[in-house]
Amino acid sequence: MRTIPGELWTDDNWCMACGEDNPRSLRLKFHFEGEDYVCHFTPQRYHQGWKGVVHGGILATLLDEAMNDMLSRNERPVATAELRVRYHRPAYTGVPLRVSARLTRSRPPLYEAEGEITGPNGEVLATATSKLMRIDAELEERGATDTSGERC
Repeated sequence: MRTIPGELWTDDNWCMACGEDNPRSLRLKFHFEGEDYVCHFTPQRYHQGWKGVVHGGILATLLDEAMNDMLSRNERPVATAELRVRYHRPAYTGVPLRVSARLTRSRPPLYEAEGEITGPNGEVLATATSKLMRIDAELEERGATDTSGERC
């Protein structure tokens, strides 16, 4: 279990997108392909909104997780401050998706990223941009202390 000082942010492996201990998690697993942080995901019927069409909230979750996880697992933990999603074409259940993210700006404690979901033929289904704030910076601004009483 990973805890960020201040006990506000704890990773207990129950994330609904990537949590290994959560039986209802999407179980997303990312890796780098060059500068892109990538995951492959095949949505099921229980991920649909309209019949056979993946719910937009699922697509937004995939994009948010890609951009957030890219920094949280490889740099410093971040929280999404802003997420903008654009839906280009429907994504269908049972059809494999490629989810990718890339860092576009780094001005700690603020980061900016872009994400994209493509279908099996490379067609762009959804894109997103996000602004992410380093968690320890947010705690520092609030004057939070860690469990030893030391200022973060």
